[in-house]
Order: sequence, then C-alpha cells, then structure tokens
Amino acid sequence: MATPEKRLSTGLNARSIGSGKETIVLCHGFGTDQSIWHKIIPLLSESYTLVLFDWPFSGTVTDKSLYEHAKYTSFEPYADDLITVIDEMELNSVTFVGHSMSAMIGCIASIKRPHLFSNLILVTASPRYINTDDYFGGFERSSIDEMVSTVELQYESWCSAYAPIAVDKNDGASVEKFLSCLKSMGSEVAVSLAKTVFYSDYRDILEKVETPCTIIQSSNDMAVPVGIGKYLEKKIKGVATLEIIDMIGHFPQLTAHLKLVELVKAVVGI
Repeated sequence: MATPEKRLSTGLNARSIGSGKETIVLCHGFGTDQSIWHKIIPLLSESYTLVLFDWPFSGTVTDKSLYEHAKYTSFEPYADDLITVIDEMELNSVTFVGHSMSAMIGCIASIKRPHLFSNLILVTASPRYINTDDYFGGFERSSIDEMVSTVELQYESWCSAYAPIAVDKNDGASVEKFLSCLKSMGSEVAVSLAKTVFYSDYRDILEKVETPCTIIQSSNDMAVPVGIGKYLEKKIKGVATLEIIDMIGHFPQLTAHLKLVELVKAVVGI
C-alpha cells in the first residue's frame, strides 16, 4: 500500500491561530522562523485568523531534506512553496505580511496567483541589495562578497556581530531572539541562503505586481535604506502606500511591534 505523500505545510510547521473572518499570513525572513512574530501574534489573533509557517532553511524544520541547496537558488521556489501552503490550507484572498526576503517572495506569488492575495504588506523589503550606477541598494558588491565569505568561514562570530546591528543593540532580548534563530539555522544553510538573498535582483517584477501593497520601512535600517521604500512605491504597478516607522533596525515585529500591529490592522480592517 502506497504511503500518503506528506503535505508540505506539515513539514514546514504550518499552523493557524485565531478565528477571525480575515486571514493574515505572516511570513518570516532570512535566518529566522515563525517565532519571530511572537510579540504580534497575541495582538492580531484576537481579531484575525493568523497563518504561520517556517521556510525550509529554518532551524525549526526537522526534515532537513526539505532544504535543497540546488533548488533554492532564487526566490521563485519559495513563492511556489508559499502558494502550496496556501492551497493546502484552503485559503484565498489573504493579507500577506512578508518580512525582508519574504516581501519579494510574496510579490512573486501574487503575480503567479493573484486571487490568493487581497493585500501585500512588505516589511523592510528590498528588491536588490547591491548598488548599481543608477540604483542605491545600500551595499557595494565587494561588501556582500566579504560578508558571504565571513558567513562561510566564521559563522558563529558573524552571527554575534550581525544580530545587534540588524535588530537594535539597545534591545538585548530581541537581539538574543534573532541570534538564537540564526545559530539554529547553521552555517552551511546560511551560506547558501545569503548568496540567494543578497545577490538577488527582483526590480523587474515590480511592474507586474498589481495586488495592493503597503510598504513598511524602518527609518534606520542597516540592511535597507529608506530610499528603497520610495523606490518600491514608485515602481510597483498596483496601488502602493509607503509607511515609515521611526525606529532602529530591520525588525519592526521585535522592536516596534505596536506600531506594526497598528499598520497591519489599518490595512486589513476589523
């Protein structure tokens, strides 16, 4: 007798919380897992149904075979995974909240299957991190090369140095939260993922995104200059609104969670 094929959503620890009429999918970014949303889950689940899952690279995913280095060299396979999870959970017209790399993943998925998404909320998003002659992504290619090399050769040290500047050195508990997630991911996966994320360029898809977007940027983010938010607002084809949170770091769900919840509720409504 054939063994039933395991659902991807099960392998990725997908779960639903709350029982509101409107569904919000919370999708984490580089080096983390769904627990990165722990501060906003209780505040949103009172009014909405929340769906969370972990990407295959997360340390919390027990089936390590789900992360195939040769497969996940771009964001497209992640977008396919997102669509699969939404389909398996029988959802449609969701509000998608994508942090960091997941913002672009959500954009790609919305182009492929627009009816699945009613709104996209892009949190500290960037379509490209490396500068060009006419685009400021925040990093020279040599800086990214150096970072990837450090991730590969001195992962533990890199994690300890990166976490405080990515989050906010003044919020020790949040720094430790991110640091714990990074370390659980492991160096081998981190190198592969860093290359996929930091060498990516998805500027060309923005003119195809028609789902209404709310772009949420940090006023002081070492990974994403404020100007990127304005770039996204200009280039996205559909209705796009830019909101800038006065904060330090790349993680409003950790260090400005009340403001983030306020903005999400304004998009979804009650």
